[in-house]
Amino acid sequence: MALTKSAQKRVRQSAKANERNKHYKTAAKTAIKKVLTAETKAQAEPLMKDAISIIDKVTAKKVFHKNKASNQKSRITKHVNSLS
Repeated sequence: MALTKSAQKRVRQSAKANERNKHYKTAAKTAIKKVLTAETKAQAEPLMKDAISIIDKVTAKKVFHKNKASNQKSRITKHVNSLS
């Protein structure tokens, strides 16, 4: 364990940030999964809108890299467009 007070504080801060980032990452993954498991285009389109919004929020908080966000948005859009 860290000995200095500043190192101990840094450990506490990073633990808190890890919990927060895990929450955002899980929310994004769940939203993406919902879109990809949708049966019809009518079901998938509102889910896609929500997922893209969540992906953008997670990217703004620096949890996802902008390229990863772009890839995920492209992936779900491609999937929704392939549905009939």
